Amino acid sequence: QRIMEIFKFGGLSTQDADSVKRVSEIIKANSDKELVLVFSAMGKTTRQLEKFIYSAFHNKPDFNEQYQLFYDYHFKIINELNLNDNEKIAIGNIFNEVKKYCNETEKNNYDFFYDQIVCYGELIASRILSFYLEKIGLPNKWIDIRNSLITNNHFREGVVNWEDSNFLIRNNFLFEKNQNNLFVTQGFIAKTKEGFTTTLGLDGSDYTAAILAHCLDANHVTIWKDVKGVMNADPKYFDETIMLNTLSYNDAIELAFYGANVIHPKAIKPLQNKNISLEVKSFFTPKHKGTIINNEPCEQKITTYIFKINQVLLTISPLDFSFIIEENLRDIFDIFSKYYVKVNIMQNTAISFTVSIDNNETKLPDILKELNQRFKVESVQGLELITIRNHNQQIIDKVIANKKVFVKFLSGNVAQIIAK
Repeated sequence: QRIMEIFKFGGLSTQDADSVKRVSEIIKANSDKELVLVFSAMGKTTRQLEKFIYSAFHNKPDFNEQYQLFYDYHFKIINELNLNDNEKIAIGNIFNEVKKYCNETEKNNYDFFYDQIVCYGELIASRILSFYLEKIGLPNKWIDIRNSLITNNHFREGVVNWEDSNFLIRNNFLFEKNQNNLFVTQGFIAKTKEGFTTTLGLDGSDYTAAILAHCLDANHVTIWKDVKGVMNADPKYFDETIMLNTLSYNDAIELAFYGANVIHPKAIKPLQNKNISLEVKSFFTPKHKGTIINNEPCEQKITTYIFKINQVLLTISPLDFSFIIEENLRDIFDIFSKYYVKVNIMQNTAISFTVSIDNNETKLPDILKELNQRFKVESVQGLELITIRNHNQQIIDKVIANKKVFVKFLSGNVAQIIAK
């Protein structure tokens, strides 16, 4: 019976040569299956590239230094993996494209420029992995996902064109009898109909894996991380955490929506629509069971904690001290929609409307400027949003001890608190 799986590997799983070897062992152990491997950029490359992109766009003097860091990091891994000269030349050519693009492109739209450059993190990582797998006896087909995944022209947050993408994915990822049963591709990146690179939003590689699974009718998706599964809280904030063995699709959507660093919020729906199960596993302990996400209701009622830092609380009221009415809300949401802002929590009274949003430093000044033209706006920055599922009063009291609370919102089994 044909078993087809999508494996997604994130930055930490390929951050150095030893990690690449560990990943290769996982792939070797599953080589009896039809596999599509989705790779993110290596280690913290995306963060590094963001600094480089900023310097290149604004013609900063550290532009060459940032580029060199990006180059040296990858070539250290390439040399430690003993890739051959032809492979080094092929990857060197990709680096040359980056330089060439920076020198020859009109720099007038930051988001557009960002997407054209940031994609090289994924392209280079997947090339290195593909070459290394060949070297250890795992022949594979490297595919540029941008020729299969089509989005609209909204750079940095592309919206998938499902019809075109489905057709291209089915034609480009063809598993043939006794032929290649291993494809290597990239997460996070895509292309417009005009051929420009777009990205699917931060951490969008999970979403790529889900799209591929949906279009190819895969049996299963595994996201390989540096944690043993989905935890009930971020170990950065809590000493004692519990692993959630199972989650329903709805639980996973809710956790992702509230900001849990589990999986990309858009990744669940394509899997749920075709009842494809998702597993979150550790690449350190691949034999251990991780967290399974599927359509079965979850029996465990474990309290889960989600922290979102760097929040801005906006209190918006009409300039003439009148009531907040539907028309005001429409105008406010038009502005949020224009800047693709996700509202994390909202409350309204008769005369004001309060929302918490992520502090995006490039967008916030423009959003405030537009809101101030029509409304009185008070903003408080540097806050955190705490979401608690399956709470009780004792748990809430413990979490908000020594904090100044700005907003508290209880709904069913979910408590949300904006605090400092």
